[in-house]
Amino acid sequence: MALLGESRIAVAGAIILLFWAAVALLAPILPLADPNASGLPLQPIGGGEENGATAWLGTDHLGRDMLSRLIWGARRVLIWATLATATAYVVGMAMGAAAGYLGGWRDEAISFVANILLSFPVMVLYIVVIAHFGASPLNIVLAVTFASAPGIMRIVRGLVLDLRTRDYVLAARTRGESALYIMAVELLPNARGPLVVDACLRMGYTIVALATLGFLGLGLPPPDPDWGKMIAEAVPMGAFAGHAMVLPAIALSSLVLGFNLLADGLREIASRD
Repeated sequence: MALLGESRIAVAGAIILLFWAAVALLAPILPLADPNASGLPLQPIGGGEENGATAWLGTDHLGRDMLSRLIWGARRVLIWATLATATAYVVGMAMGAAAGYLGGWRDEAISFVANILLSFPVMVLYIVVIAHFGASPLNIVLAVTFASAPGIMRIVRGLVLDLRTRDYVLAARTRGESALYIMAVELLPNARGPLVVDACLRMGYTIVALATLGFLGLGLPPPDPDWGKMIAEAVPMGAFAGHAMVLPAIALSSLVLGFNLLADGLREIASRD
């Protein structure tokens, strides 16, 4: 936090993310209604009770508690967006480090595959992968990896091409270190600055992608809450369920805003060094 304190933008982003992370972690112990329990009529914000407790954010068209569904939805999206982004980074960094450091035909082959995948619109690639393999959390991770790893590869490759001529890399070669050791210990840790900023932005992209897939019915499977699916379910109700549509949209926007602010703040801090 001391480092983030150098940028108000980064602090603002970190506060938003800490809020949602705390909400997601505490979801199992908070006194919340069952997010999938139905039965009450559609209620506005502050109206209606469920099992003797007030539905502070109202209920949706199936009588499910909106507050509970928002909090459990945050837990779900953070877990799977983080896992999907992390997996894409592992694959993308491995490809980029190999292409940038080894060079030659390996670089050409990896770059060729990456360019083919990058030629597809991201959402089309998501839909193709999920339509072929089916909508499940693991297949969504696979789709995000296919779509994001090539872009990460190009960033890492560019950084490695610059770093591989540094003195500490030459010293590692002189000691007889393996290419794997040099890539994992000497190159990637020294490329972490730009990658951390990109990871924050990519988390935002992934969260939006998960919500979009949920809205299209290709996201995380029901009945557990999914913010994109919640918006889609409320749309046919129009003004009668405006809160059921607006609340998950606000939650989604605030979470993505947190990652974007953190990325901008980290970039601002890095530019001062």
